[in-house]
Amino acid sequence: MNKIKVAVRLCEKEDDLTFKEKFEIARQLEKLCVDTIEFPELSGGKEDTLLVRTCASFVKKATLSVAVSDPTAVKVAADALSGAKNAALRIELSMSPVGMEYFHHKKAPKMLEWITLLVSEAKKAVKNVEFCALDATRAEKDFLFQALAAAEAAGATALYISDDAGEMLPDEFALFAEECAGIVKAPLGVACSDKSGFALSSAMLSAVKGVKAVRAVVVGDGVSLEALSECVKNSGNRNGVSTGITYTELHRTVKQITRIVTDTTDKSPIATAPSLEQTKISLDDKDDMAAVIDATKKIGYDLSDEDKTKVYEEFLRVAAKKRVGAKELDAIVASVALQVPATYKLVSYVVNNGNVIQASAQITLMKKDETLKGIMMGDGPIDAAFLCLEQIIGTHYELDDFEIQSVTEGKEAMGSALVKLRKDGKLYSGKGISTDIIGASIRAYLSAVNKIAYEEE
Repeated sequence: MNKIKVAVRLCEKEDDLTFKEKFEIARQLEKLCVDTIEFPELSGGKEDTLLVRTCASFVKKATLSVAVSDPTAVKVAADALSGAKNAALRIELSMSPVGMEYFHHKKAPKMLEWITLLVSEAKKAVKNVEFCALDATRAEKDFLFQALAAAEAAGATALYISDDAGEMLPDEFALFAEECAGIVKAPLGVACSDKSGFALSSAMLSAVKGVKAVRAVVVGDGVSLEALSECVKNSGNRNGVSTGITYTELHRTVKQITRIVTDTTDKSPIATAPSLEQTKISLDDKDDMAAVIDATKKIGYDLSDEDKTKVYEEFLRVAAKKRVGAKELDAIVASVALQVPATYKLVSYVVNNGNVIQASAQITLMKKDETLKGIMMGDGPIDAAFLCLEQIIGTHYELDDFEIQSVTEGKEAMGSALVKLRKDGKLYSGKGISTDIIGASIRAYLSAVNKIAYEEE
């Protein structure tokens, strides 16, 4: 059985994504058990470096691969990967005559020297070095073989050939890949453009021929991760091909990553659930339990029989004094429904913020007898705190709503926060109260998370 490694790049257009979105995609890919997560070349900015370092703190199974194009980039990438359990530097160079001159300003002999130099420098910095021959199908075959051999001789531990043009038919490309693999000892992988709709077929036929890795994408031009995984799942045993992908998580994870990327890059209108302000609800103490529970469904809650009773009793108390709208009903559900034992308990938090520093949060939680700690940076103190909680818990939940308000008046006023998280289409709310609004927000987030954890258990 040929167990192929699956390498996945974060997305087609990393510049369109925020730090948090890139971080979340990497976390989902790790959960899916892909073999390699590919990052573009680091620009030298603090955010790019911080992203790789942050991912290195939780990605323990997959290899983190960063692209490099010159010796300076090698040093920057190696520093960012210093905390990664499995790190690789990836050298991507065009092999076609036109590409070499246009992108690298080099003729064939100088390109061979450049390959040797870059791979050697990368090998000094990390154990794993990947050489990717871009546009390999339009290269002069003798030169391509020399380039692959030069990269291997300089220390490359993995080699890839890429069909950027998408011109070869699948069987033709598979034979081409088999021929390339036959001249080197290092494992050879393939990357295929889907311009002509051949990417999946080309990759699968290459794997049947013995190729050891496939570069895939979740969204964009290339071998679809979802399609590749499904193909191997359904026909792998018959054709002697397997992967380490967690198939049970496949569709949910791909859907989640696609939503992150689509919401960022797709400029067409996206349908969203109506807000509380848009939800027309007006109830009084003459409304029966069925009407009240129907209203809770309109604002996104699916309550148990026990919680329905609690909500209705609290509703009657409030409705005796005033009419109840969507916001009031939402507060009732948050305060009396879905109260569960705390899986996660807040021990301490330190949040730093200012107009000359980026906000950061350091939080310590207890889960049974285990102490859990995390530290993250964010766009503000609340964002940093929520990101830190996600890092500790190891799961991202969609933040459906977040509200803060003052409960009491004066200098020692109590702050109240309401957090609503969505998981698998279901809404979970949490309320928190503290003398500072950040503490209230952290407690509200944990309250919602504890409800999710309790239901999952």
